[in-house]
Amino acid sequence: MPVPDVAEVFVRRRKAVMNSPSERLQMTTPGEREIVVTRVVDARRRLVFDAWTDPSLVPQWMLGPPGWSMPVCEIDLRAGGEWRFVWRKAEGEEMEMRGAYKEIARPDRLVSTESWGGDWPETLNTVALDEEDGRTTITMTILYPSREARDAALKTGMADGMAPTFDRLA
Repeated sequence: MPVPDVAEVFVRRRKAVMNSPSERLQMTTPGEREIVVTRVVDARRRLVFDAWTDPSLVPQWMLGPPGWSMPVCEIDLRAGGEWRFVWRKAEGEEMEMRGAYKEIARPDRLVSTESWGGDWPETLNTVALDEEDGRTTITMTILYPSREARDAALKTGMADGMAPTFDRLA
């Protein structure tokens, strides 16, 4: 029996999850400068890593609230490589984010910078994937340069955009 490719599995899982209740996204602030986001998904770590790093898959799930699309998804997946995402609202408003990869340890860990531009400070984001019994715990740690920057990010309602994003990934 042929093994389905990652894109096929991703599409099948996405359709299945649309009709099932989502698991809860957890967001904590364990230190003065960080936000830790945790979510368990019913998928193998390898598939989650690929969904997080494949430019053909990222625009299918990393969209934030309903009504957004990702017309630009550029990923140069190597240490020192850069990434760039552009989201677009149905009304045409766009939002851009970019960064550079610092560490890639497939399929366990991904470390990159993240910058929204303007007055927003650059963060260091670490995504750790731990698999047990075919389920993967995603732990994303976002490190800000100061407590004030972290608190300003929390006030944007970021959890409201992250919850449906992680639901789509699941």
